Amino acid sequence: MQVVAVLSLKGGVGKTTVALGLAGAALAHGIPTLLVDLDPQANATIALDVEPTTGTIADVLDEPSRSALRRAIAPSAWGEGLDVLVGAEQNERHNHPDPTTKQLERLRRALSRLDDPELGSSLGRTEKTPGDPYQLVIIDCPPSLGQLTRGALAAADRALLVTDPTMFAVSGVQRAFDAVQAERERGNEALQPLGVLVNRVRPRNAEHDYRIAELRELFGPLVFSGVLPDRSAVQQAQGACLPIQRWDTPGAREVSAVFTALLGRLLRSRSRT
Repeated sequence: MQVVAVLSLKGGVGKTTVALGLAGAALAHGIPTLLVDLDPQANATIALDVEPTTGTIADVLDEPSRSALRRAIAPSAWGEGLDVLVGAEQNERHNHPDPTTKQLERLRRALSRLDDPELGSSLGRTEKTPGDPYQLVIIDCPPSLGQLTRGALAAADRALLVTDPTMFAVSGVQRAFDAVQAERERGNEALQPLGVLVNRVRPRNAEHDYRIAELRELFGPLVFSGVLPDRSAVQQAQGACLPIQRWDTPGAREVSAVFTALLGRLLRSRSRT
């Protein structure tokens, strides 16, 4: 099971859009995936159109048990093979600015219990297969560096940093890299930055071109060569509660290709470790 934390320490850059796009790519390629919605806004949960549950990720962080997981995980309406550890506004009670080590380990402990043989039954599946039910776990972090984001980094193998091409992009990316390095030093030596994805890029925009060049000068090959263009298809697909991969417009296909390449890079990064 590979765990990737999608984060940005600058709000409004489309972090949840990236988490959803990556989940849609995994679904399209038949990769069993769990999306963990840590953001108290719970926008990913809404976009994935899940059925009501009797628990949320907030309850799981209260008690990282198998029974709490079963109550908080639901199938996504996007299709079989993509489940959601649902978010809620109550997540905010776990976003302490100075968490203890025990608090930071709660999400990792919860994810280690996904091998529960009863989980499939609770999701309406008849088979009970041993081992991890998911090949990929995507964590949508809140845009702040409190317990929730740091706990995600403590549980993750890879960190995907999302930014937009504006004047504050460099400082936001640098803070995110510093957070990754701090978590490695604290104890999660397996954590590595997957890279920086630039979102909402407009073609032939001088300011955007300048900011992307600035990012590449400072962070080198960690900045993905493929950027996400600013396309209305993204908002249209989310409004319809559909993955961008099933929104049949030229703009949607352009965006989908970036997510397919991103998924490939993520999967190859695991084979190199």
